[in-house]
Amino acid sequence: MTAHDPRHASLGDRLEQIIADLDGEHLTLGAIIERIGSEGLLMLSMLLTVVFLIPVSIPGVSTVFGAALLLIGVSRLTRRPLWLPRRLRERRLPADKLRNGLTRGLGWVRRLERVARPGRLAPLAEGRAIDTFNGLAFIFAALLLMAPFGFVPFSNTFPAVALLFYAIGMIQRDGGAILLGHLATIGTVIYFGVLIGGGGYALHTLWQRMSGG
Repeated sequence: MTAHDPRHASLGDRLEQIIADLDGEHLTLGAIIERIGSEGLLMLSMLLTVVFLIPVSIPGVSTVFGAALLLIGVSRLTRRPLWLPRRLRERRLPADKLRNGLTRGLGWVRRLERVARPGRLAPLAEGRAIDTFNGLAFIFAALLLMAPFGFVPFSNTFPAVALLFYAIGMIQRDGGAILLGHLATIGTVIYFGVLIGGGGYALHTLWQRMSGG
């Protein structure tokens, strides 16, 4: 089957087709959502995380995509249609840089989706209570993605990997992928803790030296 057949195409193939359909000199989040169509919120989540899987900096993307992922998580948790404020939906992003980042990150999606096994560790992927827990974890990972550490290497990549595993696991009903998402979230918290602790220690040391001088 070709990538144009959504019933049989892999997740990577479907994302590749969505990226190929993006056109114009500038893109907005609203336009991207229109391209997704019936693919659903989890496919949209995957697309929004792809750009953070490589060391590329695109101005404004972390804030816009992070906020969108947060609202997607809230939408899934509350089981209500996705709502985006007009300002977020119409925020213009550089299309060429965005398409390039998405295309380069797509290779990581293809690698990560190979670990997905529908039905694996089912208790971690099925049931109302676990859905609620996973939804809260998704929202927390989106908040971590929005943390103001964009200038620090991997500060966007770690939570993006978590979100991508969550999306893959929820689509495929694969508890193993969801577990990897939880582990990536824990790793992100530890990484941020080290950054904050190290930064605080450096500032404290600098203050002591300045005071002593």
